Amino acid sequence: MPVLFDKQERLPGADLSTVSRVRFLMSVDFPPFNFTDQNGRLVGFHVDLAREICAQLKIESKCQVQALPFDELEAAVEMGEGEAVMSGIASSPDLRKSFSFTRPYILLPARFAINKTTKLEGQSASALSGKKVGVISNSRHQAMLKAFFPTVAINGFDGYEPMYEALRTGKIDAIFADGLRLPFWVSGTASDGCCAMFDGPYMSDRFLGEGLSIMTVDPEDKLVPAFDQALAALSRNGRLEEIYRRYFPYGMF
Repeated sequence: MPVLFDKQERLPGADLSTVSRVRFLMSVDFPPFNFTDQNGRLVGFHVDLAREICAQLKIESKCQVQALPFDELEAAVEMGEGEAVMSGIASSPDLRKSFSFTRPYILLPARFAINKTTKLEGQSASALSGKKVGVISNSRHQAMLKAFFPTVAINGFDGYEPMYEALRTGKIDAIFADGLRLPFWVSGTASDGCCAMFDGPYMSDRFLGEGLSIMTVDPEDKLVPAFDQALAALSRNGRLEEIYRRYFPYGMF
């Protein structure tokens, strides 16, 4: 997992003693970041990370986690129903007009997977030159594939399932896709052991964004500095890596 906080950097933080509540809002349909378990409880990477942030800041008694439909999150935090959103919302110039964002705490890379029968000369992506590489049509991954690897033979697909099936049956040699979901498919039963992760990971602010951040309404500029300080501490002491490995056993990087 890439370290996104410089070990030598000292972040100022902020005093949250006058903050009466820190409620983290998140959706229930973004596994393994946030989802409901078989008992109906909200669990996931973001739930555990929110609790660790609160413990690091010593505000456990003020911390809450609440689930809402994804399309209600922005309005809810604007209306004061919560103080922060942790649900995979990427920062953008438009969102920054209304919200504040922490530093990114995790990147979502792009990755290759290859069919194990594909014959390659080399272990880097340059070996895919001229090979049939599947990608979701009109996606950011397709744009990135064209820009980064112009010599591959791009095969566009309308969805993940037909693309996975084409790779599994050898109709294409490789796929280029979201590094979040791809390792789960390669290591799961649906792939029938056909395939393997290959080279990478590949990151790009231009195509994939800056990574996942916590979004807040923070007029007093207290929450973002405090969250950033906590995230930096969790990165340095290994707790962030520990949570990552708990929910991403096959890795993204």
